[in-house]
Amino acid sequence: MWLELDIRRTLEAPGQQFTLDVQLQCSQRQVVLFGPSGAGKSLTLKAIAGLLRPHDGHVRLGGATLFDAAQGIHLPPQQRRLGYVFQDYALFPHLTVRQNIAFGLRRGWFNPRRREADPEVERWMAALRIEHLAQMVPAQLSGGQRQRTALARALVTRPQALLLDEPFAALDHALRDHLRQELQGVLEATDIPLLLISHDPVDVAMFGQQVVELVDGQAKHR
Repeated sequence: MWLELDIRRTLEAPGQQFTLDVQLQCSQRQVVLFGPSGAGKSLTLKAIAGLLRPHDGHVRLGGATLFDAAQGIHLPPQQRRLGYVFQDYALFPHLTVRQNIAFGLRRGWFNPRRREADPEVERWMAALRIEHLAQMVPAQLSGGQRQRTALARALVTRPQALLLDEPFAALDHALRDHLRQELQGVLEATDIPLLLISHDPVDVAMFGQQVVELVDGQAKHR
């Protein structure tokens, strides 16, 4: 059991209320959280990563407690050692590909140029075949190149697990198939656990060693 969570969080907006109430035990290395838009998939991922604080419950990774409302434990994101790839990739527009990847290697404010030569940065650029893009900025990249850069930034810190939020949604079908194969190769080579959220049945078929459907903020195990 590499991930266990039991969380509750109510979000309110004028005339609306949504309650996230998710119980999840990840027993397989590759888990897909599947469901329609608005089901609470991204909120669940953010709660695991420490970007959203539940009102109640707990989150445990590899036996370590990341969040426990009863005990007052809420580790900040940088202490959770998770590789997170946002749906829009969230690359820094003013940094090059190499600098974006290197950003996660040092906490706090710093000059990213000081970490450009880190061997882990070079390793993941080569592994994802983006070394020729090293000096480009995100505006100069295609969607697939931005996705690879974001994935390299997540992997360079040697995370305990990968959290991917609809990583292929913005890509055309041919590129999706290609990058799915690349991601599967990375997972097989590193044995890093994966929690991927998607509404695409192809992602479920390829990565879903364990599939959890999320409907109206609640998980239904398949």
